[in-house]
Amino acid sequence: MQKTVILGSGESGFGAALLAHKHGHRVFVSDAGKIKAEKKNVFLEKDIAFEEDQHSLNILLDAQTVVKSPGIPYEASIVVQLLAAGIAVIDELEFAQRFSKGKVIAITGTNGKTTTTLLIYHLMKSAGMDVGLAGNVGQSWALQLVEKDYSWWVLEVSSFQIEGFVNLKPTIAILLNITPDHLDRYQYKLEKYAAAKMKLTDKMVEGDHLIFYESDQNILNAMENRIGQPNLIPIALEEQTLTKGYIQNNELHLGLAGTEWSWPTSEMVLHGEHNLINTLAATSAAILAGTAIEEIGPALKSFVNASHRMEEVAEIKGIKFINDSKGTNVDATAFALSAFQEPLIWIAGGVDKGNDYSLLDDKVIDHVKVLICLGKENEKLKIAFSGKIPVILSTEDIREAVQWASDHGTSGDVALLSPACASFDLFKNYEDRGDQFKEAVIRLKDKN
Repeated sequence: MQKTVILGSGESGFGAALLAHKHGHRVFVSDAGKIKAEKKNVFLEKDIAFEEDQHSLNILLDAQTVVKSPGIPYEASIVVQLLAAGIAVIDELEFAQRFSKGKVIAITGTNGKTTTTLLIYHLMKSAGMDVGLAGNVGQSWALQLVEKDYSWWVLEVSSFQIEGFVNLKPTIAILLNITPDHLDRYQYKLEKYAAAKMKLTDKMVEGDHLIFYESDQNILNAMENRIGQPNLIPIALEEQTLTKGYIQNNELHLGLAGTEWSWPTSEMVLHGEHNLINTLAATSAAILAGTAIEEIGPALKSFVNASHRMEEVAEIKGIKFINDSKGTNVDATAFALSAFQEPLIWIAGGVDKGNDYSLLDDKVIDHVKVLICLGKENEKLKIAFSGKIPVILSTEDIREAVQWASDHGTSGDVALLSPACASFDLFKNYEDRGDQFKEAVIRLKDKN
């Protein structure tokens, strides 16, 4: 009997354990931390062996396959020992694809992955296609495959997940952008991070499609060393020689599969330059997957984005409060700041990841009227924007930050939470930060 070990009992590990169990594997779940009670109850019910607070190497070495959490690096001691013993160590998505007959659309990039993934799914679903959604959004792919397979799967994939790919081959891959992020995982070398992204395309062949933002030099550099040979679909904000998707006269333009299509940007719910790129990528993928062209435009008007991504929360005294808590790096925040022409009150801060805030200078000067630093260590932010933003305030209380935004704003302003930092100094995660921001905004609205 095949023995499959699951390293980590999070969303992906839990799903992989149940999928392996369904297919008759002898499953062992090993977590260096605590396993949640509800998951332990499921393991006990299904007679799936597990351990917590440790990794017992002697038990793990008996496996044919190890499915690890994306958060565990390949440099981790336990993984190094398993690989040295000749045991395959893969990602949950790699494991799941063994049990799916569906074609894959895989989306990666430093920023914009979730929005693009959700939009592709919405476009295809609205057109009546047989499509599922998985990866870094929603339920794990493996867990869903316990119950149902689809003809198409739209997967958001991170570089951490791609590291564990061996045979996973997207029919359509999307590479949105590559900017410095998670470099501590890649010896602080951007080219190693970029290579991890490009690995997504290794198994792709002629007839598959790679959609990429051709104005991103880091993508172009990484493509020089690509192994796979998919058909290339470049997109850009302005038409270039080989561009298949671009913006002209405030319209999306696509020339794909023998079809010319356009749609006014005013008839979209997504705003901002970055979302034009996301939408070009999403519409290109949907059309290549066979979505009826006449269904695309109306679905762009009805799309609802995920929480914490340029999410309008409320309007108070004419001030729009926007939740972009997912903006956890400088590039994501640059996109958010650029999305608005109105005067901005910007709420930022948290755990700095070695940020170069000078990259935001042209986005804030004569645009941001107030910076509210929200974090335990705010000095770097205050120094970076001193003399560039007229008013700079500092707090560790998100309710105070929201109140100050209201106090310093006037009708027509936008109060934007886009932290450019991780959330772990004051919050559990970016979702918690965004939820607390929304709660504070709604409370303030109720008072006014």
